[in-house]
Amino acid sequence: MDYKEMSERIMKGTTTVGVVCSDGVVLGADSRASMDTFLASSEAVKVNRIDGNLGMTIAGSVGDAQYLVKLLKAQNELYKMNEGRPLSPTSASSLLSLVLQENKMMPFYIQLLLGGMNVNTPELYSLDMMGGFIKESKFTSTGSGSPVALGYLEDVYKKVSTTSEVTKHVAKALKVAMKRDIATGDRIHIIAITKSGYKEFSKEEVDEMVK
Repeated sequence: MDYKEMSERIMKGTTTVGVVCSDGVVLGADSRASMDTFLASSEAVKVNRIDGNLGMTIAGSVGDAQYLVKLLKAQNELYKMNEGRPLSPTSASSLLSLVLQENKMMPFYIQLLLGGMNVNTPELYSLDMMGGFIKESKFTSTGSGSPVALGYLEDVYKKVSTTSEVTKHVAKALKVAMKRDIATGDRIHIIAITKSGYKEFSKEEVDEMVK
């Protein structure tokens, strides 16, 4: 199996979503893990808490993504010990970009979204497997269900929306992706990060959002 074929197989599953709001950032993902056409798990955790101001979604190879989550958490703790504050989304994205670029000859098969608060400013970044990262001013999505999710978000997004208003749209974008993409499915996980901190929504709250 060559590089291109392996990349296409690993990167085709899942849907993750990130949205910039007036007061913070909302991140969401499904919980289905697939291996080619095989459903490996329905309980995958694809939205990860890095700190009270920072969250990260993962898509792609589970092992590669989990390693990068652990690495970023460790670097964040070191930074807090030295500086007395957590990494900002900008700093965290720059750090991961360097790690990915240094390993691009044997790359991590991932797509990442990093979002949170940089003091009082909401920020969202998308990173690819080669270390490229883009600051998103509105919203973005990764994974095989992303075209469907993006189509939904294009229709409903308003820049002045708050996190409380946007969470239901993130939930519905993921729900729509589940209907059209067989590699996206099972439970929806959604978190919101504001000046007040990191909030993870319960299954019951998410179920209410998609009604």
